[in-house]
Amino acid sequence: MCSIRSPDHFSQIDHFDRIPDSLLLLVFNKIGDVKALGRCCVVSRRFHSLVPQVENVVVRVDCVISDDDSNSSSNSSDKSRGPFWNLLRLVFGGIAKPIQTLGQFLGPKRVNSSLSAASSAANSSSGSSLAVGTEDDGGVTHHSPTQVLKNFNELRLLRIELPSGELGIEDGVLLKWRADFGSTLDNCVILGASSVFHPKSQDGTVVDASCGGGNGNGGVVGGVVEDNGSIPDSFYTNGGLKLRVVWTISSLIAASARHYLLQPIISEHTTLDNLVLTDADGQGVLYMNRDQLEELRVKPLSASSASKRTLVPALNMRLWYAPHLELPDGVVLKGATLVAIRPSELSTTTAKKEGSDLSWVSTAFEEPYRSAAAMLIKRRTYCLEMNSF
Repeated sequence: MCSIRSPDHFSQIDHFDRIPDSLLLLVFNKIGDVKALGRCCVVSRRFHSLVPQVENVVVRVDCVISDDDSNSSSNSSDKSRGPFWNLLRLVFGGIAKPIQTLGQFLGPKRVNSSLSAASSAANSSSGSSLAVGTEDDGGVTHHSPTQVLKNFNELRLLRIELPSGELGIEDGVLLKWRADFGSTLDNCVILGASSVFHPKSQDGTVVDASCGGGNGNGGVVGGVVEDNGSIPDSFYTNGGLKLRVVWTISSLIAASARHYLLQPIISEHTTLDNLVLTDADGQGVLYMNRDQLEELRVKPLSASSASKRTLVPALNMRLWYAPHLELPDGVVLKGATLVAIRPSELSTTTAKKEGSDLSWVSTAFEEPYRSAAAMLIKRRTYCLEMNSF
C-alpha cells in the first residue's frame, strides 16, 4: 500500500547532502579565490571540512602598506610570529566583504634613462608589505600569508597576484619579464620596447602608443628604419643601451624580491607542484615548479645584505635588438629588445638544458609577445656579463 508523504517532509531534505565530496571539491577548486573559499567555510560544517582539501588556490593582493604603518599597527603578539610577519602582512577576513584597493605595489615609479630607477626599485623591495583587504564591523584585520594558507593541507597549485607591476614605466613603453627560481635564479627573460605602435585603432585612425623619440629607438633616422641586423651606433650614444641596463637590473630586483617573500609558504606546503607570483598588469611572472620548490627547501636561499630580496648571482646574458619589429597582428615594437639571462655557474638541472636550445626564451611569454621573442632570437646575438648583486 502506497504511503503519502506531506510536503513538509520534502522541504526538510537537504539536497546538498546528496552531492558527493569529490564533486564539491571539484567546484571549490574551480573557485580558487582564497577569500571566496573563506566565505564557503562558514556555509556549513561540511564545507568547513572540505575547503582545507582544495588543491588550487589564488591569492589576490589588494594593496601595499609601508613597513612603518604595519609596525605601528602591530601588537606585541605579532612580534613573536617571526620576521616574515613584519615583512609581508596580509589583510584577510574570509567571511567579510572586501575593501577596495588602497594602493599600488611598490609604485608608481618611473623608469627613465638613469640608473637611479634601478636603485629605487631596490629600495622599494625593502620598504613595503603586501595586503589583501577585507573589512567587517570590527574593522580591518591583518594576517600573514602563511596564516591565510595554513589550513590548506593539499595545496598543489598556488597563484599569488599583485595589484600591479613593481616597475612604474612611461606610458607606451613595453616591459615584461619572466623569471624561474629554485634556491636562486635559474633563468630570466625580459622583453622591452621603447614604444608600441598600433597601426589602426577601433575607429580606424592611426595610433602611436608612444612617440618616445629620444628613448632609445636607435636605428630610426628621419622616419626611415635602418636595419642591417646589427645594433646601430646611435643605440650606444642616445641612451638606448643605458635604458636597457635599467630595465634588466630593475626586473631582476623585482623578481628576487618576490622570490624572497615566498620562502615561508614554500617550506610549509610540501605538496606544492607549481607556484606562480604574478601581477594584474602582466608585467612580471615568477614561476617555480616542483623540482625548484624542493631545491629551495633543501638549499636555503642567499639573501641580499642590502635589502629583503634573494641575492642575484653572477650572470651571463644574451641580448637581441631590432629597431623596428612588426608582429603578425600588425603591432610594431620600436626599439624591441630581448634579454635572456642565466647564472654564470649553472645548476646541474639547468646545465643539461643549456646547449643551443632557446625554447625557454621563445616560449617565455604569451601571444603576441611570444611571436616577438621568436622573431628576435633569429637576429644577431650580443653577449654580456653581470656581477652578483
